[in-house]
Amino acid sequence: MVRPAATAAGPTLAVIAREAGVSVPTASRVANGREDVSPETRRRVTEVLDRLGYVRRPRITAGQAPALVDLVMHQLDSPWSGAVLHGAEEAAHEAGVSVVVSAALTRTRSGRPERGWLDRLHARGSAGMLFNLAELSTAQYNWLDQHGIPFVLIDPVLEPPPGVTSVGATNWQGGVSATEHLIALGHRRIAVIGGFRRKRCGTARMAGYRSAMAAAGLRVPPEYVGYGGFCEEGARREMDRLLALPEPPTAVFTCSDPMGLGACRALAARGLRVPHEMSVVSFDDLPQARWASPGLTTVRQPLAEMAGTALRLLLRMMAGDRPEGVRTELSTRLVLRDSTAPPRTRAATGAPA
Repeated sequence: MVRPAATAAGPTLAVIAREAGVSVPTASRVANGREDVSPETRRRVTEVLDRLGYVRRPRITAGQAPALVDLVMHQLDSPWSGAVLHGAEEAAHEAGVSVVVSAALTRTRSGRPERGWLDRLHARGSAGMLFNLAELSTAQYNWLDQHGIPFVLIDPVLEPPPGVTSVGATNWQGGVSATEHLIALGHRRIAVIGGFRRKRCGTARMAGYRSAMAAAGLRVPPEYVGYGGFCEEGARREMDRLLALPEPPTAVFTCSDPMGLGACRALAARGLRVPHEMSVVSFDDLPQARWASPGLTTVRQPLAEMAGTALRLLLRMMAGDRPEGVRTELSTRLVLRDSTAPPRTRAATGAPA
């Protein structure tokens, strides 16, 4: 293990803990003014904090708001980011909290983890951090732990380490709802286009699809399962592949709205109409799902509510509280529009039956 060292912003809690002969969590409790530490331990840690010049993070108590919270996002120019930002801003306004929003360069152009951005956040004096990123590395998790900075993940891509607080949606139930809707319409040949094989939310949505198919006694042919990388172009390729099958599906569940739009455009390029020749269900309920023609039937993911919940959890952690569960999931719901209908009873030329 790399020995933690002081930074330009001052010594880390790992350094304090080592000098005082205590654990990092104990050093963090003393630095944050917690009461659950013995007087002797508190005296020893406080002496080290003062001697090494540790800069204490702002801590909130009842009726007092922190000066600054960081919201760090993977990108700022997408409808997804806009919904997350709206939810965080609304919750921050209600709590009287100032929020700084930034896009993090988590990797360099060579593909190596980029470390400097966390140091810059720490130097700014933020009291806590919200992360809506593709991923955090092990080294970055260790950095956050060593500095004792409260943080919450919004919809993490990969399974976070034990004890890390995160907020997401009921992705599995959303996959079930989307598939059950198609089954209720009478579809039996239902394909699925997932995102990435390793992404947590996509895996859960695919599992929900399989569960609903199994509950209905419907077989899932291997060729009915594909992955489009959560992007429109990937879904267009998968839709072309599905349409070329000897027995193409009559409906498809795509695990994101951009992939739903890609599937619809692939069908339109072949002169096939949605939902007449193919029903399409997507996931997210981003603005483009409403603007599409036909409007996409989709599973609504409460992105703004997720961000607001994450910020409120962060405020509790900054006040010294610990949430009861490390993973909070908000409910998804099916939004019916015009991209789904019962399957046609007869096959049209060049179209699925």
